[in-house]
Amino acid sequence: MSNHNAPSEIVPQQREDGGKKVAIVTGGGSGLGLAIAKAFTANSVKTIIVGRDEEKLKTAKAALGENGFYKVCDLSDLSTIPALIANIITEFGQVDILVNNAGINQKKVFEEVTDEEFQRILTTNVTAVFSISREVVKDMLKRKSGCIINISSMAAQYGLPKVIAYSASKTAIDGMTRAMAVELSPNDIRVNAIAPGFIYSAMTEKALNSDPERKAKVFNRTPMGYMGQPEDIGAAALYLASDGAKYVTGVVLPVDGGNSIGF
Repeated sequence: MSNHNAPSEIVPQQREDGGKKVAIVTGGGSGLGLAIAKAFTANSVKTIIVGRDEEKLKTAKAALGENGFYKVCDLSDLSTIPALIANIITEFGQVDILVNNAGINQKKVFEEVTDEEFQRILTTNVTAVFSISREVVKDMLKRKSGCIINISSMAAQYGLPKVIAYSASKTAIDGMTRAMAVELSPNDIRVNAIAPGFIYSAMTEKALNSDPERKAKVFNRTPMGYMGQPEDIGAAALYLASDGAKYVTGVVLPVDGGNSIGF
């Protein structure tokens, strides 16, 4: 069990047995997931990135150094998740930190979205998050210690057109974060979320460049006037996973340059 009176530091501490903490970052092969994984590995956290594309994962692992590892898994195939977590626990001993970053999006007008398209996004963005969290929590409960970080979105902060399924999924993530925190925090398992604003990535750049009107709106309502960098999200995740945040749970933290409160 964690020491509630220990000094706070903004880096994840070692485990009580003296070993390095172990983190899982889903969708860790690129973008925000890779930035989070880099922040963890640079601070001596053994980090397993999970994704579908093995070549992408291999490249990412090389960038992560000796604390980086990877597992290939398509999280949309929910039946594979229990074995994934069981294998990681067998290999690494335990899981101290879980970052649910993997997610998919689709830009399409509301009336043209099919049931299948809507469900596909919910499966990856919501149900898989639940399933992997459930399996990891079973391990965390044995030690009464752990940290889960979900990745939310501005799409859960205010209405965005043409992303109905994504918006529904990220709003669900915020609700799940609060419900999980209330249920799990008595066992020292903290659950928080990060709501990234408009952060530079290939996906964001493509989405904004294809819609000049939306791009103008983004910058007009962001008080800081520029897009964030993936490293900003990595720093936020590092904080939430650290003992510096040992009394923080159930929070959805916007990292958005003020976008969520902009006019």
